[in-house]
Amino acid sequence: MPAHSKIWTAVTSASLLLLVAAAVLLHHSFRLTALSDVIQCLLLLSGTLSFLPHVLKSRGRMRLFWALIMSAIAMWFSYQLMWTYIEVWQRREVPELFAGDIVLFLHIVPLMAALALRPQVPQDEHSARVGRLDFALLIVWWVYLYVLLVIPWQYVVADDLAYSRTLNSGYLVEKVAFLVSLAILWWSSKGGWRSFYASLFGASLTYSASSYVANWAIPRNLYYSGSLYDIPLAISMAWITVIGLWTPDREPQESSEEPSTGPGVWLARLGMAAVFSLPAFAAWTLLDAALPHRVRAFRLVLTLAAALLMGIMVFTRQHLLDGELRHLLKHSRESIANLKRLQALLTESEKLASIGQLVGGAAHELNNPITAMLGYSELLLATALSPEQHELAAGIAQQVRRTRSLVSSLLSFATQGPAAKAPVDLNTLVRTAIKISQPQWQTLKVEVRADLQPDLPTILGDSNQLLQVCIQILNHVLSREQLGTGGSLAVATHHQNGTVSVRVSGLGRPTGNGINTASAGSKLHFDQGLGETALGACQEILQEHQGRILFQKQEKGGSTIRLELPVSSPAPAKPHPARFPAILESQPFA
Repeated sequence: MPAHSKIWTAVTSASLLLLVAAAVLLHHSFRLTALSDVIQCLLLLSGTLSFLPHVLKSRGRMRLFWALIMSAIAMWFSYQLMWTYIEVWQRREVPELFAGDIVLFLHIVPLMAALALRPQVPQDEHSARVGRLDFALLIVWWVYLYVLLVIPWQYVVADDLAYSRTLNSGYLVEKVAFLVSLAILWWSSKGGWRSFYASLFGASLTYSASSYVANWAIPRNLYYSGSLYDIPLAISMAWITVIGLWTPDREPQESSEEPSTGPGVWLARLGMAAVFSLPAFAAWTLLDAALPHRVRAFRLVLTLAAALLMGIMVFTRQHLLDGELRHLLKHSRESIANLKRLQALLTESEKLASIGQLVGGAAHELNNPITAMLGYSELLLATALSPEQHELAAGIAQQVRRTRSLVSSLLSFATQGPAAKAPVDLNTLVRTAIKISQPQWQTLKVEVRADLQPDLPTILGDSNQLLQVCIQILNHVLSREQLGTGGSLAVATHHQNGTVSVRVSGLGRPTGNGINTASAGSKLHFDQGLGETALGACQEILQEHQGRILFQKQEKGGSTIRLELPVSSPAPAKPHPARFPAILESQPFA
C-alpha cells in the first residue's frame, strides 16, 4: 500500500476516533453538533476523493463504474453539507420538510446503476446498450416513486407526518433493494471483486442500520447530531474511504468467464415490472378516498407523464432489439452459407484424398516395370549396336527416365509433400524439352528455331515439374489444331528486371524470314480459360513457382505462349546442372 494511502487511512481513523470520543464524553451542545457535522462532512469528502484515482486511471465501462460510485458518495456529501450549513452556520434545527431529502433518497440510484454495469463480467456493446436502457427505466421509476410518495406532502399539501412516513418507507424499500442486489453480486463474484462487494455491503448495511435506528430515535427525542446514534453512521462513512484507498492494491481485472444472460434477463423483467406498476399506482390513487383532491390530481398527472416517458424508452429498447434480431438473422444466413461451402470443400477434399491414394498405389505399381525397362535399355546400350540402333536405344532410355520422373511427381502429389526446389538452368530445360518433342515436330515437318540468351540467371524450382510445363507448352503449340502440318516454331529465352521468360511462338504458314514478327510481337494476355484446357496444370505449377503464363492466338494459325518466372538471386548465377541424362544435353536438335 502506498505511503500516502497509509497516512490518509490514519487521518481518517483519527477523525473517526475523535467523533466517537466527542459522542461519549460531551453532552448535547452546539459544540458537539458542529464537531460531529464537520467531521462527517470531512469523512464523506474523503470517501469521494478516494475513488477519484480509479476514475482517472480506468477506461470504458470500468471508468463509468467508478464514476457512478463516486457520484453517489458526492451526493451523500452534498446532503451532509446542506445539513451542516443549517445546523452549524444558521444554528437552527433541520426542518421536517427538508428539500435536501431528495438528494439523500436519490444518492442510492447511481450505486444501483454501478451494480447493473457488472464490470467483472464481459459484455458486448449491444447488451450494454440494452442494459443501460433497462436500468434507465428503473432510475426513472425510482424518481417517479419519490415524487409520487413524498413531494405531494411537501409542496402540494404540506403535512409533516405524512411526509416523514412516506419518505422513511420509500427510503427503506430503496435501501433493502440495493442491499439485496449487492448481496447477489457478492455471492456470485470471485477473487478481488468478491472482496470489494463484501466491503461495500458491510459499509452499506452499517449505514442502513444506523439510519433506521436514528429514524426510530427521532420521534422519541433521543436523537441529536453528535449523539451515540451517529457513531455507526460515521463508521460507514470512514469505511467508504478505506474501500476507496485499499481497492487499487488489489483491484481485480475483468473476468475471462463467458457472459451470463441471467442478470440481463432479470434486469429487463424488472424494467417491464416498473412499467406495468404505473397503472397499479394510478388505481391506488383513485381508490384512496382519504387523499386530498390536489394530491390525487398531482399523482394522476405524474403517473401519466411517467407512463409517456417510460413508453418512449420501451419503444427505443424494442427498436434496438429488432435491429439486433435482423443482424442475427443476417449473420445466421451467412453462417449457413459458409457451412455449406465448407461441407462442399470437405467433400472435394475427401475426393482428392481418395484420388491421391489411388494415384499413389498406381505409381508404386508402375515403378517395378519402369525399373526393369530402364535396366534392359541400359543393357541394350552396352551391347554392340549400329549408330542408328544406339540412338533408338538411347531414346528408349530417355523416355523411360522421363516416365520415372512423372511417376515420382505422381507420388509427390499423392503424399501431399512439397516438391524439392533447387537452382535450375532454364536454357537446359528448354533444350531438353525440344529434344523430347523432336519426334512430334519432325513428323509435322515443322522448322524449330531457338534463340536462347546466354548467361541466363538460374531460377528456383522443381526441374521435373518445369520440364513437364515446357514439354506441354511445346506440344500445345505443335498440335494440329494450333499449328498444323508445316510451319515454324520459335523458342526464345530472355532475362529482364529479375524475371526470366520463355517465349514459344508458332505460325501455320512459314515465311521466308521465319516468324511473322508483327504477330509475334502482339500483346499477350492471361487467359482465364487455360484452367479448362491441358495448360491448366501448367498454370498451377507456375503459380507454385510464383510465375505466370501468358497466351495469344495467332491470326494465321498457331499461337504464342510466354512463361515468366522470378530468378533465384539478383545477380546472374552460374548455370546449375539440371537433373537430366547427359545424352539429352549433348545432342543437337535442329
